[in-house]
Amino acid sequence: MRHRQMFPNVSKIPDGAKAGMADYRAYSVGLDGHFVGYEPLVCADDSEATDKARRLVDGHDIELWSGTRLVARLEASKTKIAPGSPPG
Repeated sequence: MRHRQMFPNVSKIPDGAKAGMADYRAYSVGLDGHFVGYEPLVCADDSEATDKARRLVDGHDIELWSGTRLVARLEASKTKIAPGSPPG
């Protein structure tokens, strides 16, 4: 049985990225636990990638990956919204 690739290959460093920076992917996790989308990130280190991924939390959990290594899981339920601010 042949498997289809679920996501396009975005492993190439985008234009403008500097050598020595790492590729990351921030995956949105659906309610059923499956990935529903992703955002490619090029960052200097895990800390920068986590900061960027944290901004993507919008009602879905985010899993941040660097290749086959899980860097962080950011839970939407733990994202704080300032009192009086509209969600999203």
